[in-house]
Amino acid sequence: MSALDAARDLFAAFTGREPDGVWSAPGRVNLIGEHTDYNDGFVLPFAIGQRTYAAAARNDTGELRVRSTFADECVTVRIDELDDLFPTPAGRAPAVSEWSAYVLGVAWALRPDRAATGVDLAIASDVPVGAGLSSSAAIECVVAAALDELWGLGLGAMDLARAGRRAENEAVGAPTGIMDQAASMLGHPDAATFLDCRSLAHRSVPTGFADAGLVVLVVDTHVRHAHSTGGYRQRREACELGARTLGVPALRDLTPDDLPRAARLLDGTVFRRVRHVVTENRRVLDTVAALVEHGPRAIGDLLTASHASLRDDFEVSVPELDTAVDAALSAGALGARMTGGGFGGSVLALVPGDDAPAVTDAVHRSFAAADFTRPTIFPVTVSAGAHRSR
Repeated sequence: MSALDAARDLFAAFTGREPDGVWSAPGRVNLIGEHTDYNDGFVLPFAIGQRTYAAAARNDTGELRVRSTFADECVTVRIDELDDLFPTPAGRAPAVSEWSAYVLGVAWALRPDRAATGVDLAIASDVPVGAGLSSSAAIECVVAAALDELWGLGLGAMDLARAGRRAENEAVGAPTGIMDQAASMLGHPDAATFLDCRSLAHRSVPTGFADAGLVVLVVDTHVRHAHSTGGYRQRREACELGARTLGVPALRDLTPDDLPRAARLLDGTVFRRVRHVVTENRRVLDTVAALVEHGPRAIGDLLTASHASLRDDFEVSVPELDTAVDAALSAGALGARMTGGGFGGSVLALVPGDDAPAVTDAVHRSFAAADFTRPTIFPVTVSAGAHRSR
């Protein structure tokens, strides 16, 4: 059963009626630009074909009633009680289950000053959870798109993305930037979204993968991660310390020419974190230029260099991610890198279409030799952002 049909069926099962509509929002693959977003930097993600669906309708109870295929529970909260739940105090888990905090947090972030009507929501998804493909932002953005229409808010895509980020930061307690939500809201077929995370200026950059005979393979390692855990927060704090020590508002304001000074002023760990962000910003700009001027076959080395920086300087890779990258490159991938926050998740590999079977086989064999869990490997297409699907 498709995720769209699963959402419709779940809605009917718990409400006994048809939804007013079904909305969808995609997961995303970040082509390049990792851990740059919360440093006011540059990112280049694209929306993928795997999507989260929300079947929704107004109700007359004044409540948000939420079901999902992720859990058996029905979560019910009065809209006028959302302010009692959020924001989540620093260091504490949400007062509701984490999956429902994404949904309720968006409602809290969007709730208009005037009384808002109650809403029933049923959510289903085919975006892998914990795989670094931003399943959480897909939930946030599909809920934002649905509530925007049902509540008659008339907000723009970036306003809805901001609401999703606020939900993740303040309701769930994950200190992420806005890249994931922006990618899910702004995606276009066959184009990545080049986003300046400081100004939120953005533009579509054609990827040209299909025309160049290339496919993007995602290797889901099944090593699961959570952004609200300490490793992600520690790295964000190191970046903030580096910016304060170097006297800039954010690491975005540094260039590679500043790295010798940074090496003198920072301890080794903080310096490596800073060096990753500074060089990754440069790699994003170089990737955009390469796509525009030379096409997608020119970006492979930049992707691989990004992975090396994430592995060695930011230290967010794990052996399974490194094994997938090495195996893909050895079998003909033009470039490969971990994608997402790290500590698990997925690798993307840019592969000539004819070499995709060999790359898939090489990764499977390498994982078996290392006695790792067998990965799931699948192609992704560059797809559209959040919208009403039915």
